[in-house]
Amino acid sequence: MIGGLFARWRKTAPVFDAPLAPAAPFAVIGDVHGCDALLAAMLAQLPQEMAVVLVGDLIDRGEDSRAVIDRVMGDARLICLLGNHEAMALAFLDDPVAQGPRWLRNGGLQTLASFGVGAMRETADAFGLNTARDAFAEALGPARIGWLRARPLLWRSGNVAVTHAGADPGRPLDAQETRALLWGHPEFGRRARDDGQWVVHGHVIVDAAQAQAGRIAVDTGAYATGRLSAALIGPDRVTFVTACA
Repeated sequence: MIGGLFARWRKTAPVFDAPLAPAAPFAVIGDVHGCDALLAAMLAQLPQEMAVVLVGDLIDRGEDSRAVIDRVMGDARLICLLGNHEAMALAFLDDPVAQGPRWLRNGGLQTLASFGVGAMRETADAFGLNTARDAFAEALGPARIGWLRARPLLWRSGNVAVTHAGADPGRPLDAQETRALLWGHPEFGRRARDDGQWVVHGHVIVDAAQAQAGRIAVDTGAYATGRLSAALIGPDRVTFVTACA
């Protein structure tokens, strides 16, 4: 009985076989996480005529988050999505006492230090968190804060979408929940989409950038491995590029 049900499920489970069909070739860079030198090296390798999308998580963990933000803001050809780490930093600005400890535990200390906000601990009290928020907001300034708040969750070209953490395979891409795009969905890596839409994503570290069953993963853990990866996507093809420390 169970074997029969499993066989029927396998026959009805989606099999992804749609070709890559972007409207124009473009590149996607994985999670940078404060590694400005790697980002500079990667951008030097990419064709100048290509649009370049970053999957978010520019900040935290690495030492140079400020330099990364300024580099991306200063390059008009770059399209940067919102990652869960930018979302945590913005939540810290909005509610430092409730949201600060989580961010500090996940790389926020390094981002604060890159903006000159030091002497912080993950266990800071309410006074310390509020003081750090005020100093961070001043160091960021209105232009950077406004830019971070304006980051989109999704970018699309033809039948290829780029998000930070994947998407719910059971929902259309224009009906996704914010949490799924920022933090991932439990079914994303288990079940193929049935609408022919490819999804390029970061968030989950892989040993090497890869394309499989309509998913293209580009986060190779730059801050930990010294390797920043990108996917160059064109009609019916994807190639991978890596910048190394």
